[in-house]
Amino acid sequence: MTQTFGERMSETLRTQGPLCVGIDPHAALLAAWGLTGDAGGVREFGLRVVEAAAGRVGVVKPQVSFFERFGSAGIAALEEVIAAARAAGLLVIADAKRGDIGSTMDDYAAAWLTPGSPLESDALTVNPFLGVGALAGAFDLASTHGKGLFVLAATSNPEAAGLQRAIGASGATVSAEIIAHVSERNRAASDAGAWGSFGFVIGATVDWAHAGIAPFAPVAPILAPGFGTQGATPAELRARFGAMSGAVIASESRSILSAGPAGLGAAIDARAAEYREVVSA
Repeated sequence: MTQTFGERMSETLRTQGPLCVGIDPHAALLAAWGLTGDAGGVREFGLRVVEAAAGRVGVVKPQVSFFERFGSAGIAALEEVIAAARAAGLLVIADAKRGDIGSTMDDYAAAWLTPGSPLESDALTVNPFLGVGALAGAFDLASTHGKGLFVLAATSNPEAAGLQRAIGASGATVSAEIIAHVSERNRAASDAGAWGSFGFVIGATVDWAHAGIAPFAPVAPILAPGFGTQGATPAELRARFGAMSGAVIASESRSILSAGPAGLGAAIDARAAEYREVVSA
């Protein structure tokens, strides 16, 4: 029987540790790496990150926008990077933050989650602010193919606070309502005691009490940007996520990528060891 995404992610975090390496070919990083600012440059950048990450961590997260900006050639580069990462045994989270209604959302999901698709990834970040129910087709497709979703819930960017901390119809914050609705889907789709395959994006710098959120069940993976350059450190993982620490995927990009191609492997090794020490303590 095919493993669910929740099961695969649980096993990956247990065996490889929490670190997720972002594949974010910023223009400044391309220049610093001596690469051209075009589709060829982002292709080379992505493949070098994959090569360095393979065997050192279990998860990578390509930021789709840095490839999209070069049009069809950039998308072709992204397809190659994703395929290389999956062939290397890495779980790939496509950070595209798709969100729409009806057949439009269904086709977004099909592009990223259908086996054999040129952009096939293991999971996709999605935006629920047109309503969690609008993502129904994506939830169904992910379940069918053993894929995952990461639903934006409590992001750390200051512009989000007014919307995400607002009080919804249930009397809870919008963030808490999103987590509750998605957790219902995880309960319906998962065996008792198993991890859900529909995870959440919760920033590492988010104050859970201020955001009105609390530990949830069933356990589902938490994609946590905010470590590294944005200020959170590996040593703070347990303090920031408490009872949910074991489900955290700690995403770091610039803090690691700034080591350059020559130092990338060593930077990943050092950071991965810091996280493994924290979670094994």
